[in-house]
Amino acid sequence: MQLEVVVLEQPYEYTARELVEPDWRRLPGFADVTAEQWRSAQWQRVNCVKNLRQLRGVYGDLLDETFYADVEADQAGRATMSLLLPPQMLNTMVPTAVPTTAAMLADPVRRYMLPVASDRLPGAAASHPYAARDSLHEHEMWAVEGLTHRYPTKVLAELLPTCPQYCGHCTRMDLVGNSTPAVTKLKFDLKPVDRQAEMLAYLRATPGVRDVVVSGGDVANLPFKNLEAFVAGLLEIDSVRDIRLATKALMGMPQHWLQDDVVAGMTRLAGTARARGVSLAVHTHVNAAQSVTPLVAEAAQAMLAAGVRDVRNQGVLLHGVNDTAGQLLDLCFALLDGAGVTPYYFYMCDMIPSAEHWRVPLSVAQTLQHDLMGYLPGFATPRIVCDVPYVGKRWVHQVAEYDRERGISYWTKNYRTGIERTDEGALDRRYTYYDPIHTLPEAGQRWWADRAVDPVAADAAAVASREASVAQLG
Repeated sequence: MQLEVVVLEQPYEYTARELVEPDWRRLPGFADVTAEQWRSAQWQRVNCVKNLRQLRGVYGDLLDETFYADVEADQAGRATMSLLLPPQMLNTMVPTAVPTTAAMLADPVRRYMLPVASDRLPGAAASHPYAARDSLHEHEMWAVEGLTHRYPTKVLAELLPTCPQYCGHCTRMDLVGNSTPAVTKLKFDLKPVDRQAEMLAYLRATPGVRDVVVSGGDVANLPFKNLEAFVAGLLEIDSVRDIRLATKALMGMPQHWLQDDVVAGMTRLAGTARARGVSLAVHTHVNAAQSVTPLVAEAAQAMLAAGVRDVRNQGVLLHGVNDTAGQLLDLCFALLDGAGVTPYYFYMCDMIPSAEHWRVPLSVAQTLQHDLMGYLPGFATPRIVCDVPYVGKRWVHQVAEYDRERGISYWTKNYRTGIERTDEGALDRRYTYYDPIHTLPEAGQRWWADRAVDPVAADAAAVASREASVAQLG
């Protein structure tokens, strides 16, 4: 008797896909751009889209007036980040066709890089009542200006407040980028050279720190000689064993990382790091598989060839962008197979103002982590983490207690942050994180209805109050 074997489809079917650079000439504004120009980092920077006029110059009549009006309304209202989109980034929106308004509205890269007013939830629902400008309280943990000492052995060095591109969901929206009508940005007080000198002095005096994340903003916006000088300074500190350079531009403007002087400089730094037994890595930020193009792969390979230990991806879990297992796995395989980039983390979107349409509940993140397991190699299976205020990164299954009706999760920690050295109760306390209210059951939404506060409106009122006070003094 012959047994009949029934082969069932897997929930996710792996298919090796070749990376493709979308044809930028399909966009009216780039129709005459040569391959040499496209590969130029300087051309990419000069031709970034920073306003509605320049956006029209790229897309022209391909998009309806309603789309441009939608962008304009968001920039005038809820946007926490101003427009800044390199041609490389724009070219990955609707990558396989000539864009239409409907296709653009549905595109995952557009949804987080080029927000429109109609994306956001209406009124106070756009922001969680507990949303905050500095939602992770990083400024409170500055050891010196720009140096966040949150974890016992790790620090974050914010070298500059700008990027080559601005993500709508930026967690550092209170500091990074230009002010918008909704958010008056903070400013560093010290000159960059003084701020970096203070950071290095602190690290020399604090041998318990072994791991430095060099970020901002984006290190690709720092003149490379300045970045090299700072990293060289870190490499002279015996206690520093891990250095990670954070740059979304490896994806958003890979042309920067392919410049001869940058590759040569990274080769020098990697050689010094290797000789001193220090791990030097590059961390990037890719949220959608279509963003991984041959140029991105070339830039990642150039960094690996220069001698960095690894190129890793830290994405953000965003509704409408990558909140299905298929989208996440497509992205992970594009990174791993196509570009040699290791999937590392997916963060839940932080609780900044006007971000509720991007955020997903903890329960969704837990399901997605479950659904990712078993497809990727263990070393390249990303952890989905929640960056809990006053705590730090926590794997989504580490939650201590979870009230799903009200969307409140409770978390504990095993270390004191830089502001809790004398707090005896820090390790016994439970810390909270909140699901988006619109995703809760009706009873939970009713519970929150009486507690609704709009952080954007509150911030605007505070700014108006300060301006009125100044006017009175005048």
